[in-house]
Amino acid sequence: MSAASAFKAWVKRRETPLSRCIHGAITGARTARFPVIRPLHRLLYAGHLAVRHFVAEAMRALWWTPLFVSRLETNAPQLMLYSGMPQVIGPLKIFVGRGVRMSGISTLIGRSSSKTTPELVIGDNVDIGWQCQLSVGGRIEIGDNVRLAGKCMLAGFPGHPMDAAARAAGLPDTDDQVGDIILERDVWLATGVTVVGGVRIGAGTVVAAGSVVTKDLPPGVLAAGAPARVVRVL
Repeated sequence: MSAASAFKAWVKRRETPLSRCIHGAITGARTARFPVIRPLHRLLYAGHLAVRHFVAEAMRALWWTPLFVSRLETNAPQLMLYSGMPQVIGPLKIFVGRGVRMSGISTLIGRSSSKTTPELVIGDNVDIGWQCQLSVGGRIEIGDNVRLAGKCMLAGFPGHPMDAAARAAGLPDTDDQVGDIILERDVWLATGVTVVGGVRIGAGTVVAAGSVVTKDLPPGVLAAGAPARVVRVL
């Protein structure tokens, strides 16, 4: 153990008056703050929020949105980005409809080893929430009025082969592991839902938080679980 590490451990143990004194001084320094003057600091807090909102809106309108739309195959009218610009990785054709709202803290991935360029098709009036990941092996279609809550994953390809030796060699996944994903109109995926490749979810179906969808779901139902099963008809 180095001298610095030994000293740190000695202070943390607080076994002597000196170590307790030093620990108290360090804790006080780490938690020191200016006295709160509530009327003043509430005014400053409101000003801070106003400036932050103005800067965020300016970045959205002048920087993030034009840059992102330049990457798309469509003009995406009334696109609303928030919290930055989505990350796009790999070859991917992206089609975005009207009135889409998308978190900038989301990732859109195209499978680099596909024979044709993967396609992501997003309809009108779609919400794509915080930390969603859309991995497109061949094609992902998201219908009109679909809602994807935070941390949803559409896994059209796994990224690695099943064979251990092939994985160790850094080879890509195989074509038989890839599947399209179709979310028909009015589908709602709650927080943390995962949908694997080769799945179609019928119109108006709701999938409960944390579920894993491995097979097709019919329209107009509530599904939950891992794997997801129909709970009831809506």
